[in-house]
Amino acid sequence: MKIRPLHDRVVVRRQEEEATTASGIVLPGSAQEKPNQGEVIAVGEGRILNNGERQALTVQVGDTVLFGGYANTVKVDGEELLILSENEIYGVLED
Repeated sequence: MKIRPLHDRVVVRRQEEEATTASGIVLPGSAQEKPNQGEVIAVGEGRILNNGERQALTVQVGDTVLFGGYANTVKVDGEELLILSENEIYGVLED
């Protein structure tokens, strides 16, 4: 199944963080914070402006982005994905 976000929405796959601390302690799932970065896997066509024109999104599929901790989570084919508005994305991580 594919998901196609509408308007200025972005679908993000949350990146998994290490389950072991730097000192070698393994953290159980309940003690771990969910990561606040992920990979963009789908983007909408853009926001519709008041004059009827469409403003394209600045993020693209494949970008690694930072977002807040209160993102909307959905399950698609058993995988947890996030659906965010572009304005909920804080920035794009670049090499």
